[in-house]
Amino acid sequence: MPQISRSAPLIGRDDELVRLTGVLERARDGVARAVLVAGDAGVGKTRVLDEVAGVASRAGMTVLAGHCVDLGDVGLPYLPFTEALGVLAADGRFAQVLAAHPVVERLLGGGTDATRDVGGRLRLFEGMAGLLADIADIAPLLLVLEDLHWADQSSRDLLRFLLSRGILQRPAGGAPTHPLAVFASYRADDLHRRHPLRPLLAELVRLPSVERLELRPMADPEVARLVRALGGAPLPDTTVRRIVERAEGNAFYAEELLAATDTEAGGVPSGLADVLLIRFEQLSDTAQQVLRTAAVAGRRVEHDLLRDAVGIPEDELESALREAVGRQLLVPGDGDTYAFRHALAREAVYADLLPGERARLHGAFARLLDGRGHRAEGAAERAHHYRESHDLAEALAASLEAADHAHRVGAPAEELRHLEAALDLWSAVESAARPAGEGVDQVTLTLRASAAAAHAGEAHRAVSLARAALAGVGQDADSELAARVRYTLAGNLLGVDNLMAAFSYSSEALAMIPAEPASRTWVWAAATHVLTARQVGENATALKVARQALRVAEQLEVPDARADLLVSLATLEGGGRRTTEGRKRLQEAREIARGAGNALVELRALFNLAIGCYESGRLDECLPWLTEGLDRARRAGLLSSLYPLEMRYLRLLVLYTLGRWDECLHAARADADVLPVAGGYTAAPAWYAQLARGDLTAADRAAALLEKPFDWMATLVAGVVLTDAAAQRGEPEAAVARVRSTVAALTDEAGLVPDITVRLAALALAPVADRAVERRLVGDEAEAGRWARTATELRDLARATAAHGESGVPQGPEGQAWLARAEAEWVRAVSGPDAEAWGRTVAAFDFGDVYERARCRLRFAEALLAADRRKEAAAEARAARETAAGLAATPLLEQIDALIRRGRLADTAPSDPRPTVLTAREQEVLRLLALGRSNRQIGEELFITGKTASVHVSNILAKLSATSRTEAVAIAYRQGLITTGQNGSGVG
Repeated sequence: MPQISRSAPLIGRDDELVRLTGVLERARDGVARAVLVAGDAGVGKTRVLDEVAGVASRAGMTVLAGHCVDLGDVGLPYLPFTEALGVLAADGRFAQVLAAHPVVERLLGGGTDATRDVGGRLRLFEGMAGLLADIADIAPLLLVLEDLHWADQSSRDLLRFLLSRGILQRPAGGAPTHPLAVFASYRADDLHRRHPLRPLLAELVRLPSVERLELRPMADPEVARLVRALGGAPLPDTTVRRIVERAEGNAFYAEELLAATDTEAGGVPSGLADVLLIRFEQLSDTAQQVLRTAAVAGRRVEHDLLRDAVGIPEDELESALREAVGRQLLVPGDGDTYAFRHALAREAVYADLLPGERARLHGAFARLLDGRGHRAEGAAERAHHYRESHDLAEALAASLEAADHAHRVGAPAEELRHLEAALDLWSAVESAARPAGEGVDQVTLTLRASAAAAHAGEAHRAVSLARAALAGVGQDADSELAARVRYTLAGNLLGVDNLMAAFSYSSEALAMIPAEPASRTWVWAAATHVLTARQVGENATALKVARQALRVAEQLEVPDARADLLVSLATLEGGGRRTTEGRKRLQEAREIARGAGNALVELRALFNLAIGCYESGRLDECLPWLTEGLDRARRAGLLSSLYPLEMRYLRLLVLYTLGRWDECLHAARADADVLPVAGGYTAAPAWYAQLARGDLTAADRAAALLEKPFDWMATLVAGVVLTDAAAQRGEPEAAVARVRSTVAALTDEAGLVPDITVRLAALALAPVADRAVERRLVGDEAEAGRWARTATELRDLARATAAHGESGVPQGPEGQAWLARAEAEWVRAVSGPDAEAWGRTVAAFDFGDVYERARCRLRFAEALLAADRRKEAAAEARAARETAAGLAATPLLEQIDALIRRGRLADTAPSDPRPTVLTAREQEVLRLLALGRSNRQIGEELFITGKTASVHVSNILAKLSATSRTEAVAIAYRQGLITTGQNGSGVG
C-alpha cells in the first residue's frame, strides 16, 4: 500500500483562494462579508477553508470555527456557535468581552432561559451579534462554520439573523461595518428537494453582502498532481491515470483510491464504499431495487430500458426514480435517461449485488438490447452484458461486431479492447458456436489486434500481439498469411526501435512470396522491407527493392502501396526530402494516399513533408504541414499512432525554435490530456523552454522517461534535456557522461550514430570550455589540458556526425549551426574566445532558432569584449538581452546582465524608453521587497496568494528592467521610488 503524505500542498484551488483571501482583505478594511462555500462531499471544502484560516491567523486575525454534526432528528441547538464560543472562552484576551454579553455566555452551559421564548431568542441573537462585533473591533475576525447541511433549526435561525440583520449590515448613519468575515460550507449533493437548508440559502444569497462560491470537481491534471503529491514515492502512470479517471475530480475519493491501490484490485475501497452506500441505504426498498438494476446497466440508462429490466409498474418506477434523484444519487439527463451522480457510487451499488442477482440482471439487459435489433453502436454494450451473464458465444459474436464498429468510426483503442476480449473468449467457445466468415480465425484476429494496438500508440503491445500471431501461424513458407504476420511484426518492431530484428522478419516475409506472379502481399512485404533496410543502413538494398516494388504496385494498381513507396524513394534518392524534387514526390504521394483512403500512408507523407522543411531550415513552412497532418489524424482516429506522435513533437519543437514559447507550453498542456503513455516524449520541447527559463524540474520529467521500457525518441529528448541541465548547473562531468550514454543508446546495431549527436556534443562543450578556461586562469595547465582533450573528443564526434548523418548526406542548416557552435566552444576550450568563430555561429543560427542565437550572441559579445571591440560587444549584448527578456529566459538574462556589468557596457546601451509607472499594489509589493519579504510573506501581509504576489514581483522587475529582486530594490532607490522611513524603508 502506498505511503500517503499528509503534507501535500493545496492543489488546483488558486482561483478560489484568491477570491476568499480577497474577502479577508476587504474585511480587514471594515467591509464585512459572508461566503457560502458549496461543494460535493470530499471535493475539498474543509481543505480550502483550513488554508484560508491559516492565512487569516498568520495575518493577525482572530479565527473562530464551529462544526455541525449529523445527529439525525435529535440535533443539539446552536452546536457550531457553542463550539466557536468554547474556543473564545479559552482565550483570556476575550474574557471581558464575553462577560459583557452574559446572555451569550449561557450557551456555554448548554442553553438556558435565554433560548426558551421568542424574547429570549431575540436577546440571544442580538447578544451574539454584539459579541462578534466587539471581538472584531479588538482584532479582525473570521468565523468559519462547516457542514451547514447538518445544522439544527436554531443554528440556521441564528445564522439568518447574523447575516441579514446583525453583523454584516451597516449601522445607522452609513458607518463602516465591522472588520469580519463569515465563511460557511455545506454539501451541495446532500440538499434534496425538501432539505431545510434550501430555503435559507435561497434567502441568504439575495443579500448584497453574501456571496456563493462553488467548489467544482478538480480538473484531471490537478487530481494527478494531488495523487503524485500524496503518494510520496513515484507512482506508475497507469496507476495515476486510473485513479484520476475514477475519482472524477473528488479529492477525498482520489485519496481513498490511492490508499487502496494494492489492496482492492479494481473495486471500490471498503471504507469508501461504506461512505457511498450510506445515502443508498436511506432509500425505500423499491428505490434500492431500481438503483441496483440501474447499476448493472452502467453509469447511464434509458428510462424505457430500465423499466423493462426492473419489471415494476410505471408509477412505482417513477416514484422510486424521484426518490433517487431527490437524494442526488441519480441525475436526469438528455434523451429520457438517468445517470449516477458519481461513477464510484454506481460501482459501490454494483459491488453490493449478489453474484446470481448480478448475472440475472446482466442477462436481462442483454436480451432486451438484442430485442431492439443489432445496432452496431450497441454491440459493445451487448457484449459486456452477455459476458457478465456467462453467455460466452453471444459475447464473442457481439465483441467482434463491436470491434468492427470501432474500426469503422476510427477508434483504435476501443477496437483493440474488443478484439482482445474476443481473443480471450475464443478458446472458451466451441468451434461450432463461433462466428464464421472470411478473416474470422484466431491468427487473423490477433494480427488485426496488433494493428489496432499500433494505431492506438501501444507499440510494445502491438509487438506482443504480432509475436502471438506468428506463434499461431507456424512456419508455413507457402502461406501469404505467414508473410503478412512477419512484415506486420517487422513494422511493429520498427516502432520499438528493434531495427535488426525488424530487418530480419521483413527479409523472411519477402523471401516467402515469389515476386512472380505479382501480388499485393508481395508489394506490401517489399514496402516494409524498404523501411527496415533503410533503418539498418542498407540503403542500396532499400533503393533497389523500392524501385522494383513501385513498378509492381503500378502494374497491379495498388495506389496506397505506390504512395508508400514514393515516400520511401523521396527520402532515398537525390538530396532526399529536403530538396524541391523530394518535396514534389512527397506531395504526389500524399495525393495518391488520400485518393486511396489510406490515412496511415497519407500521414507518413505529411510527416516527411514537415520534417523536410524543418531540416532545410524553412520552419514557417513546416507548421502548415503539421496542422494538416494532425487534422487528418484526428479525423481518422489515429492521433495516438506513430506519425501523429512525431508530428506533435515536431510542432512543439518548431514553436520552441521560433521562440513562440508560450504557444509551445500551452500546446504541450493540451496534448498531455490525450496522449498515450508512449507519447510522453512529445512534450520535450516544452521542457526545453522550461529549462531555459530556469525550471530545473524539467530535468526530473525527462529523467522519468528513462525509467520506462526503451524508446528511441524518449531517450533522445531525455539526453538533450539532461545534458543542457548539467551544463546550466556547471557540471561538465555529468554533461559529458550524459552525451556518451545517450549516443551509445541511440547508435544502432549497424553503428549509425544519430543526428542529435551534434547538438548533444555542442551542449556539453559549453561547461567543458567553461572548466578549461577556469583552470587556465588559475594556472592549472594540466587540468586545462585534460578538459581541452575532452573538448576535442566532443568536437570530433560532432564533425563526423554532421558530415555523414543518418541518411548518409551532410546535415542541414540546424545540424550545421550546432556544428558551428561546437567548433566555437572547442576553440574557447583550447585557446580562448574567438570572435570570428562565434560570429559564424550566430549567423548559422539565423535560420530561425532564436534562443540558441541569443546564447551564441552572449558568447560573441564576450569574445568581442576580449578583443576590445566594445561597441560591437555592446550591440550583441543588447540584442541577446532583448531576446532573452522576450522569452523570459531568466538564467540567460542574468548571464547577459553580468557581462554588461562586468564589461561596463551599459553606458553604450540606449536607455529604456518605457516609463517606470508602478500601480498602487506594485508599490506595496515593492515596499515589502525592500524589507526582504518572500512571495509567500508578501501574500500573507497583503491578503493575496503567493502566486499573485509572484506576478506582481515579475511586473515590477520588468518595469524596472531588473533581473533580480535585489537589483529591483537598488533601482527603486536610485529612481526615488523607495525612501528611508518606517522600518528602514518606505515608498515615496
